[in-house]
Amino acid sequence: MTHSITVRLMAAIAAGLVATVGTGTAAVAAKSSSPTKAVCAPKAAHGTGSSEQVAKFQIYESLLQATDWGAWAAWMANGTTPGYTIKPVKYRCTKGSGLGVSCRGQTTVCKL
Repeated sequence: MTHSITVRLMAAIAAGLVATVGTGTAAVAAKSSSPTKAVCAPKAAHGTGSSEQVAKFQIYESLLQATDWGAWAAWMANGTTPGYTIKPVKYRCTKGSGLGVSCRGQTTVCKL
């Protein structure tokens, strides 16, 4: 394949993935019995890095990406998660594994 066709194909696949993730979030919100009631779901992720701080950053990114790519983008841009409340993440970390530190994190994410 030529470079431009490969780039267009990758862009189409990425757009399809973003559309699929957004559709899943909308479907969860639509199941709410009350329009003003938050819809909450447990989330978990794993991260590894050269320090505990890096591993925890990876976990938080993964939690947001699994929830809504728009919320992740807003968090990366300005530290907010519009439309979502993220409960405090509970971490368990192990030193000497992965890239130096390996952590698992769990939280509850609520769509407002």
